Amino acid sequence: MTKRQRRSYSDEYKRQAVDLVLSSGRSAKSVSKELGLDGSVLSRWVAERGAVRAGGSAEAPTSQAALPSADQADVIARLQRENEQLRMERDILKKSIAIFAGPRT
Repeated sequence: MTKRQRRSYSDEYKRQAVDLVLSSGRSAKSVSKELGLDGSVLSRWVAERGAVRAGGSAEAPTSQAALPSADQADVIARLQRENEQLRMERDILKKSIAIFAGPRT
């Protein structure tokens, strides 16, 4: 019987995989299936990263929920105004349907 050769992964790959688990809120098992890893391997990496972070010597995970930039804030404001305009138009159409439907009997 032949032995399976043990795969090795770079520290950067491990860090990115752990960050994906932590930032997505999904389980290590579902992320490991997506990445083609054994679930126990990724779970161990997450546990090791948590232990190192608790010790204070690890870097903080990259935050994807940062504050929006000025351009993004402008886009958000424009979309909010457009959303309000569409709500107003919807309400007007609802009222007009009630008017044209006539009195209820």
